[in-house]
Amino acid sequence: MSATSRRRSALAAAAVAAALAVTAAACGPAEDESGAQAGPSATAPDGEGRPGIDGLRLPEELPAALKDFDPEKWKNGEWRDWDKDDWLREARDFVNPIIEGLWDPERMKDAEENDRRVDSDVDGGGTGGGNGGEGDEGVTDPDPAPRKARPVATPYRENAPAVGKVFMDTPKGPMVCSGTVVEDPRSPGKSNLVATAGHCVHAGSAGGWFRNVVFVPAYNDSALRVSELEQASPTDVAPHGVFWATWAQTTEHWISNGSETGGLGASQDFAVLRVEAEDKSGKSLEETVGTAVPVDFGKPSVASLSSVRAYGYPAAPPFDGLTMHTCTDRPGRLTLSESESTMYRIGCTMTGGSSGGGWFAGEGSGERTLVSVTSIGTIDHTWLAGPRLGEEAEGVLEGVSEKFAGED
Repeated sequence: MSATSRRRSALAAAAVAAALAVTAAACGPAEDESGAQAGPSATAPDGEGRPGIDGLRLPEELPAALKDFDPEKWKNGEWRDWDKDDWLREARDFVNPIIEGLWDPERMKDAEENDRRVDSDVDGGGTGGGNGGEGDEGVTDPDPAPRKARPVATPYRENAPAVGKVFMDTPKGPMVCSGTVVEDPRSPGKSNLVATAGHCVHAGSAGGWFRNVVFVPAYNDSALRVSELEQASPTDVAPHGVFWATWAQTTEHWISNGSETGGLGASQDFAVLRVEAEDKSGKSLEETVGTAVPVDFGKPSVASLSSVRAYGYPAAPPFDGLTMHTCTDRPGRLTLSESESTMYRIGCTMTGGSSGGGWFAGEGSGERTLVSVTSIGTIDHTWLAGPRLGEEAEGVLEGVSEKFAGED
């Protein structure tokens, strides 16, 4: 079945779902799924690691499921063997050896989005009026009016330099999400950290870590069309190159509760990648793209946020995943259930593939801070919701930063 046919089939299936069903604006199909967890309570191992493929650092002790790990076999496709009994779920088990050339322009172009739905009505956590006031927790504001996603001006490396596309392999095939270069408190000016959604790197309660996770800043920098991409050079597609995740961490809440078919875990659907350039240029990600965005873990109230701007690469129709889009709106509140904390919600027509994309607050592009990432959205693509980043999300970034302190 062609990629176009698969997209049409997915869209048709979505059309028969409940009108208020929620879909994770996530990634896209992949070929494997593995598991692991991370969060403030899931600390990284103390070992300094050991050389792996081409000197890539791997854990000091490989997970038991990879006791027969062979770098060459892995490079030749062993990573496709997704035995559910061998899913890697622990934080210390994340393994993502570099396979040079795996994510070529054609493979990137063909990766798809992956819809995830919630069976229950979204009006489950209380009611509230307006966009603000005291006591955000447990409140759901009226549905926001849809805001049309607009294309980001090109070149992306100048107009949205911190934004890029996340690619990964899952049991369903190659998938896509979005991500943002964020500041590393222990490596000012030389950050190698990327913020995205937890479900972009880990399957949640039923699975584990995905594989071959990479970040491509300013993907398709000039917004080339499909026909043009077929003739494009690698630098047109990935102007800064491909950055492989040498470490990934997400929240304990997502690991324990995240669901492929529901909104469970969405309120803590946050992850951080630590990356290295595939071409081993030696420059940090921040130095390469020229910026990194600070993250606000103070869970600012909706009353204090006059507007936020969400970025991403929507891949489900009517989008094709090739170009960056953005929506701007004043956020409201959404509470999915008693087990989930209250999220931010904005009107936005971005679709699957925009998951993990950053939500920026602030006046100027140079003064903006990251306050959330896209987690879920409706089947009819009228709004998006993202977690309010608090202590658990901060613990994720701090854990990754501390693990690699002094190495950049």
